[in-house]
Amino acid sequence: MTQRKKSKELHERASRVIPGGVDSPVRAFKSVGGDPPYIVRGMGAHIWDADGNEYVDYVGSWGPLILGHAFPSVVEAVEKANRDGASFGACTPAEAELAEAVIEAFPSMNKVRFVSSGTEATMSAIRLARAFTGRKYIIKFEGCYHGHADSLLVKAGSGVATLGIPGSAGVLDEQARFTLALPFNHEQAVEEAFAKFKNEIACVIVEPVVGNMGCVPPRKGYLEFLRSITQQQGTVLIFDEVMTGFRVSFGGAQEMYKIKPDLTTLGKIIGGGLPVGAYGGRAELMDMIAPLGPVYQAGTLSGNPLAMAAGLAMLRELKSHPQIYRQLEQRSAALVDGVLAAAKKKGVALTSNRVGSMFTWFFQAGAVHDWDTAAKSDAQAFGKFHNAMLERDIYLPPSQYEAMFMSAAHTENDIQQTIAAATASL
Repeated sequence: MTQRKKSKELHERASRVIPGGVDSPVRAFKSVGGDPPYIVRGMGAHIWDADGNEYVDYVGSWGPLILGHAFPSVVEAVEKANRDGASFGACTPAEAELAEAVIEAFPSMNKVRFVSSGTEATMSAIRLARAFTGRKYIIKFEGCYHGHADSLLVKAGSGVATLGIPGSAGVLDEQARFTLALPFNHEQAVEEAFAKFKNEIACVIVEPVVGNMGCVPPRKGYLEFLRSITQQQGTVLIFDEVMTGFRVSFGGAQEMYKIKPDLTTLGKIIGGGLPVGAYGGRAELMDMIAPLGPVYQAGTLSGNPLAMAAGLAMLRELKSHPQIYRQLEQRSAALVDGVLAAAKKKGVALTSNRVGSMFTWFFQAGAVHDWDTAAKSDAQAFGKFHNAMLERDIYLPPSQYEAMFMSAAHTENDIQQTIAAATASL
């Protein structure tokens, strides 16, 4: 049994002063049981806890560390920026430089605004869509998580699903009633919503590849359908690419599926591991944001120089080494298929979804294409698997409903070690 005495002591200490001992609920390990290891260091594809235990990491800070932990050029960029001053609450050259890099990768954007989190980005994008259209209703999809803004916690995935909470206390009915939560990958439900609320729907917001009920890709033609119906209805289409941006391809899911949304939200990789978010799109929408227009949004730490420096270093590395994406594809496929083969050999019901370096093993036999099918997974079996993998030095997301991530730092040895651990854990 792996010893985590210091982690346990740290969690007890944190629990006295922080609700549940955590600053984000899924970290509490409630759905998998046991005490969370307290991480003190990361390098490449590996992390170490307070007791000195080493793990192969498939969380990667929930996606942003596509190059691995403590990537040298990112570390150097942050250290240099920090020596010049960590925050000014004023304009800095790096903001425009990172904006140009993002816009170059995402042709659907003419302009972009940086914020401090994905929640801020999606909240601001929806406010902008409502202002642009003069409409109140929004469509989101069951199992998709777009941050913890009030109107977006209706049938959200991720940590909300992990804890078995249908929404959140404190969200007013008056706010929730303008959110239409529909099943993902179902065209008819969207058509019926537009028929019922004709000329009242401001936006459709969607994770083009869902990562918050586990990895769930769009059915063939589904994103094209959303693009077509929103154009017909004068509704703003928002792609939430906080997770998929620069992850599934350099230009995100919209490059992969060749769809141009009206607005895009980003985060994670564009901050190189530091807190950052962004929303961007066509100039006619973005020019409605203050100080040019009437849509107000502000933040002291928006465009923070440390985050801008880390993001620039990350994007430069990805752009100059496009082979990274081919490597991620090959190694992710080898890992996912290797574990599936082991499960089949042992007679364990297991299926998977994968898009590039995002993937999930679902503990069930059926295909997963929406929240209802994802929810059929055996969360208890996943919990046992998670704990067994942790004992074998493999760190997975502590929830059946979270995507896992491969990084460019994962080696063939890491993958073989993981397959061996999974074979013993199933």
